[in-house]
Amino acid sequence: MARGLNSVYLVGTLTEKPALRYSGGGLAILELQLAGSDRVTGSDGEMRDLAWYHRVSVLGKQAEYLEDQLDAGTPVFVDGRLNYRSWEDANSGQKRSALDIKGIRVDVLTLGPRGNDATMVDAKGQHRLKNAINQVTMIGNLIKDAELRHIPSGDAVTRFVVAVNEQFRDRSGEDRENVHFVEVTVWRELAEACGELQKGAPVMVMGRFVTDSWTSQDGTRNFRNKIEGMHVEFLTRGPGSGGTRARPTDSGVQTRQQEATPNLDIDEEFPPEEDLPF
Repeated sequence: MARGLNSVYLVGTLTEKPALRYSGGGLAILELQLAGSDRVTGSDGEMRDLAWYHRVSVLGKQAEYLEDQLDAGTPVFVDGRLNYRSWEDANSGQKRSALDIKGIRVDVLTLGPRGNDATMVDAKGQHRLKNAINQVTMIGNLIKDAELRHIPSGDAVTRFVVAVNEQFRDRSGEDRENVHFVEVTVWRELAEACGELQKGAPVMVMGRFVTDSWTSQDGTRNFRNKIEGMHVEFLTRGPGSGGTRARPTDSGVQTRQQEATPNLDIDEEFPPEEDLPF
């Protein structure tokens, strides 16, 4: 498996004042609800502001330190990482999973050169930062072959899931490893380039952390976090990478990947504000 890289940078405003709580073991937990807007080029070449709302968990002493500094509307910078977790639903017995953000460092910001017009108020009366920062960079390996399809407009979209390994040492001094499973979606030329990626292929992905939503048959509103890939690099096997499979050798695939543009499909973007889970 490729040596994992897992990095998230967010700059946004808090939608509410966070409340500090403690786990059964006494660990302090502070959950931040951040809001921002990304400037993204649509399929028609026009720039659009796409809203995002993300939850960030901060743990330990930093959580206790930040509690009194944060309020609704406070702009913050988050240096964090993706955190995949899974569990068994106590009621249904089904396996559930979620992809969250764990905050490693949080800094309170001033609006500075952004001025007084830096935020807008959404449909719920929450402040959302304009032209925010929402950037994810990761390195890992595909857990199965990429899935390429075309939507009714004719645009290509490719979906793949990347396993990102994380090595760490626990409090007892034992070396351990976590694996985070991250869904990635890419569009158009980049989708065509990534469509031939196979299980085990090591890749580097840079993109946006976004949320899909859908309604199940019983009327339940569901949410799923993933990465909207805007840049993908195919890694090779060799010293330092640990990749289990080389990238596709077809020169056409490599050329399309290099020429790919970051245009996204606006119609399949973030759900309306009234559908948000917070």
